[in-house]
Amino acid sequence: MESPYASDAMKGMRAIVCGASKGIGRATAEMFALCGAEVIGLSRSAPEIQNVESVKVDLEDTTAIEEVILKILENGPVHILVNNAGGPPGGPLLSSDSDAFNVPFKRHLHAAHSITRMVVPSMTEAGIGRIVNIISTSVREPIPNIGLSNTLRGAMASWAKSLNLELPTCITINNILPGFTDTGRLNSLANSIHEKTGRSKEEIHDGWMSQVPIQRLIDPMETASAITFLCLPQSGGIRGVSLAVDGGRMRSI
Repeated sequence: MESPYASDAMKGMRAIVCGASKGIGRATAEMFALCGAEVIGLSRSAPEIQNVESVKVDLEDTTAIEEVILKILENGPVHILVNNAGGPPGGPLLSSDSDAFNVPFKRHLHAAHSITRMVVPSMTEAGIGRIVNIISTSVREPIPNIGLSNTLRGAMASWAKSLNLELPTCITINNILPGFTDTGRLNSLANSIHEKTGRSKEEIHDGWMSQVPIQRLIDPMETASAITFLCLPQSGGIRGVSLAVDGGRMRSI
């Protein structure tokens, strides 16, 4: 694994990466570390990651989140925040009752809002802040059979766009919209769709790939490279955008 950026591109910056145990979150934590940042990775399992401080926390537990963030801030400012968490199970939206929205919204929107409110003052004091939310291309083009996720991601995008109008001038907030990415989450999603629709996993995968011009899954490190770019000190002019890393799947401009 190599970084496309200089090893000191993020020197002196402290970063919190949520959902850092695997997939895009882990790739991002590793990429930040390669670029010289001090990285704190939050996850339920807190695995050992080279040059990353792994902290165990449940993003559905608001009290635990606040305790962890307070402890992190005691040791210095946070310059970068990556809001990222595992998505809800797949299936048609009408198969989900209203209670099915509670946990995913708590894990994503509520956790992101709590952490953001806590770290913004330190970013402001430091004179630089970068917030990136990992959501989905479904905020522009809903994806069939993941209605609950489509709804959640749309809420996250609107939340971020609203904050874009409120944050201090030294802080940027942007969204990354991953496409079909080679992660355990995608396999889990295929299993969930299979169970709820009866379609084979091969059929589901082939259906996904038929939509992607590059005809392959995205490598998590490709997504991490885009996230890193948005978090560099030199990227301060990019604010309030949603950047797709989807191999050209989306049909809109």
